[in-house]
Amino acid sequence: MPGFVYKLIDWLLYTSIFAASCALGLCMATESLLLNEVPAIYSSLHLLVFCSTLFVYNTHYIIKKSTPELSDRFGWSQKNGLWHYLFLIIGIGGCVFSVFSLPNEILIACGVLGLLSFSYSIPLLPFKDKKKRLKDFGWIKILVLAAVWAIVTSILPILYYHQEMADYPYEILMRFVFMFTLCVAFDIRDMQTDMDEGIATLPNMIGVRGSYGVMSFAMILFVIMSVGQYVRYPSLGRLVAELMVALATKLAVDYAKKHPSDRAYLGLVDGMMLLYALLILLQ
Repeated sequence: MPGFVYKLIDWLLYTSIFAASCALGLCMATESLLLNEVPAIYSSLHLLVFCSTLFVYNTHYIIKKSTPELSDRFGWSQKNGLWHYLFLIIGIGGCVFSVFSLPNEILIACGVLGLLSFSYSIPLLPFKDKKKRLKDFGWIKILVLAAVWAIVTSILPILYYHQEMADYPYEILMRFVFMFTLCVAFDIRDMQTDMDEGIATLPNMIGVRGSYGVMSFAMILFVIMSVGQYVRYPSLGRLVAELMVALATKLAVDYAKKHPSDRAYLGLVDGMMLLYALLILLQ
């Protein structure tokens, strides 16, 4: 593969444009269920989701410390740090522009979600001891992160289109289980770093084998709930897409296990979100 292609891939991954695209895609996947059609790419909600992801992730990368030997992304950031500041500013600008046309309930929800997201890396938690970041509470952070992604990509679209959450329980639960699986994979990647910092993540508590077992169980739940959603909202194409995503996620996690790198995790494992969205929207 030509060198410029690798550079482009790194740029898309490490500036978080790819992650923001994944978040936008998952929102649209939920909206296709709500509207029974493919939604328009642009909306105030989409702008908020895309730009807030840029804002949060680039802030996280600016703050996060590591070494180039442990993280390809950190090595890239040391040489190209201005990109993080640029996309942080773009993210802030997009968020500010979008809020003027969003309903109050979404703005309130986003305020809470933003606080949770930034508390991951910034010591915002009101505790007296040294644990003031969400990431310091390893087994809690994974639940919060999965919940934040599930809320942003499933509940916010439901609120935006003035529909009832009770009408789409499977969509919300499936999104949480799916994101939980991806979060466990990233915690496995960071096991040694978290252990050195004294952070008791799920993999450090139950081990690698137990963590892969948890992921397998979560994806079984995902498949079961996919069938449940099909019974409630019959769409064979959507069901097939969800089953394909479950299989692809298993393969992606196995590949990242054998070939661990930032590209493998940020591109392939996180890429399951975009695959999920594309298979839903194109079916």
